[in-house]
Amino acid sequence: MQMPSFNGGDFVPYANSPVSAGGDGAPVVHTVHHSMASTPRVLVSWGPGNTLRLSYLPQVVRDGDDDMKISSSREGDAANGQVVEVKLGKKDDQPLAEKRALAYSSAQAFALLQNQKQQMLQSDGGSSRTGTFDWWQAVLEYSQIISATLGPASGPPGSATDFSGFPTKELQASTKPTTVKAIWDLVEIFYVDKNGASWLPERLVEWLASYDAVLSSNTLHTKLTKLQQRLVNLRFPEEEKEYWDGVASALAVGWLDIAVYLLRMHGSYQHDQIDNRNVENGLVETVAVLISKMPRLRPSLPAGAPGQAFDFKPEFSKAWEKWRSQVAKLDGSTYWGECNNITTQKGLKKLLKVLLGSIEDLLLSTTHWMELLVAHLLHVQPFSKVSEGLAGYAVKCVESKGDSGMNESTSANDPLQELTLAILSDDTEVVVAECTRLFDPWLMAHLMELLTAKSKYAQSILREERYALGGISLEELNRLSYAQVLCSHQLTWQLAPVYLSFCPRQGLGILETLLLKQPVSTSDRLALKVLEVCRLYDLGTVATTVNRIVGVHHWKHGRKGAGIAWLQRAQDDRRLAAVADELLESVSLGMSGSQMETLQELEGLVDLLGSELHSSQGLTFLHRYKDFKTGLQIIKKLRKQETDQQKIAEQGRQAADFLLQLLKPQVTPQRFWLPLLRDAVARALTCQGPR
Repeated sequence: MQMPSFNGGDFVPYANSPVSAGGDGAPVVHTVHHSMASTPRVLVSWGPGNTLRLSYLPQVVRDGDDDMKISSSREGDAANGQVVEVKLGKKDDQPLAEKRALAYSSAQAFALLQNQKQQMLQSDGGSSRTGTFDWWQAVLEYSQIISATLGPASGPPGSATDFSGFPTKELQASTKPTTVKAIWDLVEIFYVDKNGASWLPERLVEWLASYDAVLSSNTLHTKLTKLQQRLVNLRFPEEEKEYWDGVASALAVGWLDIAVYLLRMHGSYQHDQIDNRNVENGLVETVAVLISKMPRLRPSLPAGAPGQAFDFKPEFSKAWEKWRSQVAKLDGSTYWGECNNITTQKGLKKLLKVLLGSIEDLLLSTTHWMELLVAHLLHVQPFSKVSEGLAGYAVKCVESKGDSGMNESTSANDPLQELTLAILSDDTEVVVAECTRLFDPWLMAHLMELLTAKSKYAQSILREERYALGGISLEELNRLSYAQVLCSHQLTWQLAPVYLSFCPRQGLGILETLLLKQPVSTSDRLALKVLEVCRLYDLGTVATTVNRIVGVHHWKHGRKGAGIAWLQRAQDDRRLAAVADELLESVSLGMSGSQMETLQELEGLVDLLGSELHSSQGLTFLHRYKDFKTGLQIIKKLRKQETDQQKIAEQGRQAADFLLQLLKPQVTPQRFWLPLLRDAVARALTCQGPR
């Protein structure tokens, strides 16, 4: 039985699916002809993917003239049975081509990483540990390939929203990130990248800039998008409270380019205002310059990004203290008394408090607990590492936003909260449980390598063989689950061996079952694909069985040459002998007239069978009879050409030897002796010609 795929969805649309066929979700009904002379039958079976087939075959009644009639309670069904296909799952769970593309793209990266792991284990003498110095770098490269496959990057840090002044709804809809990519990149930060641990706050700033929109329905991304729509029609945005709230929010979470851009939309920059608002414009520009020179603990910055990058912590610490003193000096400057615009004065003061790490202002400037955590790490604890109480900070941020994380309403508004907290807390077991609950098997099959990249504890719990799971590990279980999803459709089943081959306990057994259940008799191309998989994974027994199945199918359906070729691939001497005997039976009524013509038509098949099959009496007879007949034809040809009589006599002796070989015991069946002698005499007379 094929299992449903991707939580009710499939990889590709089926041509006979209810939605594609009827458009209104009505089941598809097929009409079938049958000749089963028995009671009415109802059959239930799985079709491709999530299609359930219900078949009804009415009773066939034979009358006195051996004619068949269908007995049915409905007049319209009086000649046929019916097969109804029902698509299980939600109506809106439509298959997407992107899922199939993702499956093919990720399989190559997965196989490459597994091969690297095997080479590493062989070089380490077969040790099961993969904690060598550069293994995490191999996993990091693999993670980046998968991340790129999941979708394009959202841009440089801080570019969560485009503030060019034009509507960007269509752009946002086409490039909106997914929760799968968000979780994948977050796991990479905390479980794989060792180098990123030293500049964790900046990594989280980048991550939040890309995925803030998927955390919840109410985030800074939503807030700034609404602000953008209002700014188009505002000449003096500084008079609006939402403007200063937006600048403070962008500044709190480290989106410095947005903060600087918004500040320079201030009305004091306009040509007709700058002379009258000189001090106000100076204060705004000073704050913008301070933001642009904010020290940032990271290896480098993208071109044109605000801030100053420091890779060495002592240098960053020194620059950080100097910069903070400049912010504090501006906060206590006497120029504030000369600023006549109270709204601008309050707004800029709020920005300075955010830069100085005011907990109250950071709390007011963020909407989601993850935003508050990033703001806290960036402005209060810029030296934080993963191991330095990050989980405690995260829990406090959740509590500060009024969410305990335990009630149902919170889970509904923020479904990723438990999973995100587990990643921040390095709680691998909860990460596995939540990913299994929230996402399809694809994620867990590929995420295991990230979780075990540098954590020995994660390796122990994910690769431990569990009695309750039949002796397999959680890692193998997730690969098997994903392989079953791939097996659910003919366009993705060929990817399943990639994952099954790396399941040491049950993988090869399930792979053999998968290959043997493929309908190879319906398509030679499919059979060749199965044989190629057998060759790659050294499944000789399965290859033999497949060749035998295809060969017997071709033979039974009259394609005798193809059947013989496939049976020879299977090296099935017993069935080839049966084929030879069947060929012999086709000429068993005599060796003259139409039967001789039949034998001539079978010569090609006899040649195809070859002469190495010693177990078949019929095949031996057919080969030797063909040699005898060929010898007589050569004599006839030589006589026509008036060749030397010595050559003709020599060829005649050779034909006589072929005849004697035919008359040896256990070569020619007894029923052919008399027809064979008659045929030999007749051919000999024909070869002599008129005297």
